[in-house]
Amino acid sequence: MEAGDVAEQIMELKEGEGGHEEDEKFRSRVALMIAFMAMLLAITSLGGGNAAEDIMNHNIHASDTWAFYQAKNIRQTSYRIAADMLDGEMQLQGATLTPETRESLQNKIDQFKATAARYESEPDPQAPNDPLRGEGKKELSARAKDFAAQRDRAQLQDPNFDFSEALFQIAIVLASVSILATSRLIMKISIVVGVVATALMLNGYFLFFNLPF
Repeated sequence: MEAGDVAEQIMELKEGEGGHEEDEKFRSRVALMIAFMAMLLAITSLGGGNAAEDIMNHNIHASDTWAFYQAKNIRQTSYRIAADMLDGEMQLQGATLTPETRESLQNKIDQFKATAARYESEPDPQAPNDPLRGEGKKELSARAKDFAAQRDRAQLQDPNFDFSEALFQIAIVLASVSILATSRLIMKISIVVGVVATALMLNGYFLFFNLPF
């Protein structure tokens, strides 16, 4: 606040009631602006809390789903190895095997291969066309990647809400100071800070652009 502004305000106060009325109108407008920014701050806090919760939840789901995928992969590999071993045994023993034994071994090999193939893709019977539902490796991989994508989006949203929340708090403090000092300059700075905070809040929800830092 410059000395010239202070002198001008003193002269206005000396002019009488007219100056007081103008100051009261100024304070009322700033008070409404503070209330509006407080509302936006609450919305920003809600978005930030949800983003932080999404990061944690989706990260847990992605980790659990990848762990399930790895377990499926290990079991699938076990069945394939078992089928190869039985097939190798049949080749080694050759003509010494009775037809019944050969048929029994072949049935086992077919079962192992069928189970291994089923682990590759096992859609949900209730939603066979939904790639995110099912217990096969294909479905588990798609679901884990979807969780990871949602986690990554939340990680991009979170800093926008953090910076927006801090800027809204600064803007509210500046607006409060402008009331005490009856300073329109401080009020304008508060508005600028509030506009930047609003832009970051909207970007937190919709991700119009990525922050460069």
